[in-house]
Amino acid sequence: MRIGIVILPDERWSVAGRRWQRAEQYGFDHAWTYDHLGWRDLVDGPWFDAVPTLTAAAMVTRRIRLGTFVASPNFRHPVHFAREVTALDDISEGRLLLGLGAGGIGFDSAVLGRPELTPGQRVDRFAEFLELFGTILTSPTTTWRGEYFAAVDARSTPGPCQRPRPPFVVAANGPRALRLAARHGDGWVTTGTRFADTAEAWWRSVAEVAERFDAALDAAGRAPGEVTRYLTLDACPVYSLSSVEAFEDAVQRAAALGFTDAITHWPRASSWYAGDEKTLDSVAARLPRLRAI
Repeated sequence: MRIGIVILPDERWSVAGRRWQRAEQYGFDHAWTYDHLGWRDLVDGPWFDAVPTLTAAAMVTRRIRLGTFVASPNFRHPVHFAREVTALDDISEGRLLLGLGAGGIGFDSAVLGRPELTPGQRVDRFAEFLELFGTILTSPTTTWRGEYFAAVDARSTPGPCQRPRPPFVVAANGPRALRLAARHGDGWVTTGTRFADTAEAWWRSVAEVAERFDAALDAAGRAPGEVTRYLTLDACPVYSLSSVEAFEDAVQRAAALGFTDAITHWPRASSWYAGDEKTLDSVAARLPRLRAI
């Protein structure tokens, strides 16, 4: 079991930089940041962009893998994003992970003044995004046109450090998105059912979506072990770092359901992921044992 942590981009670098360094020192396998223009009720507070944040994180770490959690077509265009990713992968010396999702409703989809898409349209757009983005990253030049995106002689020189490209960790819960994850994903990440009222109901939803992903892999002609599986623990009604015991229980349950990677969130003073950094310290001391689960 590999264990990662999300560091929200809501602090100035004088604070955030030390967190990224500590994540590596603690021994986490990967660290991520949200790729949003603003997020939920934190939209009125401090918020920083994912790409420069990850660039800075790459400069103050050496081992830990770094990723977007998750980038979406809400405001990322495959042509420009491919250039950013090429630079990030180079600066991090091949440590970049790409969490990618369809994008939901809310601030990111409204702030640019575009018409709101239906859930089906968002998945259609995501399918185009994945195909074009992957093509640009792996081809010298790309000309492509779809309903939502186009590219005319897009260049990728020199290309990413990781070949053929940085790993795609595709976020998916619904049937069509799961098929996209099975087709395009090097990894798959799920939140289970976000509207579960209890922890037990949420864990049941995680088991169900894992079974559906198995079926999607089979339909795509891929073996179950061919795609790494990430679970975001904090979609559960119980915050994973509410206690050491809660975290250990969550990691054990994730492993029992076949997940290869579990992801928590850095404790915040209030609101989302409110918790105590002392709990994080205690969990970090147990990471070698938890990784052996």
